[in-house]
Amino acid sequence: MNLLKSTGTFGFYTIISRLLGYLRDILIAIFLGTGFLADAFFVAFRIPNTFRRLFSEGTFNAAFVPSYASEMVRGKKESNKFANEIFNLLFLCLLLITLIVQLFMPAFVSLIAPGFVGDTYKMELAIILTRITFPFLLFICLASFFAAILNSHNKFAAASGAPIILNIVLVLILLLSSSLGDTLVYYLSYGVSLAGLLQLLFLYKFARKHYLLRINLKFKITNKVRVFFKKLLPSIFSSGVTQINILVGTIIASFQASAVSYLYYADRIYQINLAIAGIAIGVVVLPQLSKHVQSKKKNKILVIQNKALELSLFLSLPASIALILGSEQIISALFGYGSFNEISVLNSSRALYYFALGLPAFALIKVFSSFFFANHNTKTPFYISLVSVILNILISVYYFNEIGFIIIPIATTISSWFNGIILFVLLKNKNLFSFNKIFLIKFFKIVIASIFMGFVFKFLLHLFQNELAFEQTFKSFYLILSALLGLASYLIICYFIKAFKISDIQLKY
Repeated sequence: MNLLKSTGTFGFYTIISRLLGYLRDILIAIFLGTGFLADAFFVAFRIPNTFRRLFSEGTFNAAFVPSYASEMVRGKKESNKFANEIFNLLFLCLLLITLIVQLFMPAFVSLIAPGFVGDTYKMELAIILTRITFPFLLFICLASFFAAILNSHNKFAAASGAPIILNIVLVLILLLSSSLGDTLVYYLSYGVSLAGLLQLLFLYKFARKHYLLRINLKFKITNKVRVFFKKLLPSIFSSGVTQINILVGTIIASFQASAVSYLYYADRIYQINLAIAGIAIGVVVLPQLSKHVQSKKKNKILVIQNKALELSLFLSLPASIALILGSEQIISALFGYGSFNEISVLNSSRALYYFALGLPAFALIKVFSSFFFANHNTKTPFYISLVSVILNILISVYYFNEIGFIIIPIATTISSWFNGIILFVLLKNKNLFSFNKIFLIKFFKIVIASIFMGFVFKFLLHLFQNELAFEQTFKSFYLILSALLGLASYLIICYFIKAFKISDIQLKY
């Protein structure tokens, strides 16, 4: 496997998906803004979308790939039997969860958006919309199963490209139904569930080449299946801790008008880099790392781990600096149109600033967790993540009345750095990871190149300050130009100080 090429493949389709997601969110910002309709839809969309991220962005992989890889060594028949046992039980559990939540949806929405309880109309709307979007959970989790099958065979294109379907469906609805007014949120909600079904069918088509599905509701829960599901719940929690923290933030933010929307738009910006710097690398590394752990090839394990960490920092550090320096201009240029006014820009950019401070930590959590998962250890990251979420909740709740919604991204960043640092310390103590000399040299060079890029980007923002003003029509063009020039400066300095070599692309791990 070539780590850079595989990450590049995953990242390429992910970027396309996120760019379409930005187009979707720009249209939502124009037509819905940050009012009660937007808040109700984002709550309804946040729940299935959080589960999509929890299952499809590496968390299901974390438990499935090491176990499936072990069965693949024993032959296709054994791996197929194991996969079918997992699918059948997963399907039954998801169907049961979906039915129960649909029956008790008012109580469920009260839990995830307690701040809506005092507003009858907003609460009723959120309940209806969440009922419409919730089947997406069933479809997307089953789709993630097929994606994990493909990833186990080092096939990353289809799995990373599937989320594009959701964005295409929602963009088409927004473009074709924009004149419907308040009823637009209903069409968007139906579109979410439809997109989940389409993604499931799409991934099953590709997974059939490697796996033969046999649905059998009369099956025995074998010891292997029991062990897998014991690993699954901790892996979902630990690998998806960033998404859980954001979900916790959404619950707390529901007590402040428009705060859910502010956090949503800020979240959308930094997620594109996280998808590559953390999620893509974690997903791509896990299958190969699991195989080397199984065969006890310590040298190869060490090389892959250091290269994964290097690549994660290579992508996340400059992005973090750029988001910190240009948070307001970025939010304004991407979303500051129509119903999305200057107050919305200011509040969303403040949230983005604090999320950006935690971006490297979000990425490192994904990478460090994958090192544990490859060793069939999901409990250690789980316990650390549990403490991290509790820390996040305590900080958010304690300071929320005093400083409002902005404490949520601050608490998320603090708890994420805590999580990442503790994961690193335990990896070292358990002798599951160690630095090599190449990494330490590369890390120093990446920091130098990132600082240089920061100066260039800040200069460009100052140069184009009039063109990037809120009232300007073509401000997005100048933002994209500044971002591209900043990226170019980063890559050039990386090339000259050898923080990155062209020959790295050819290396296999």
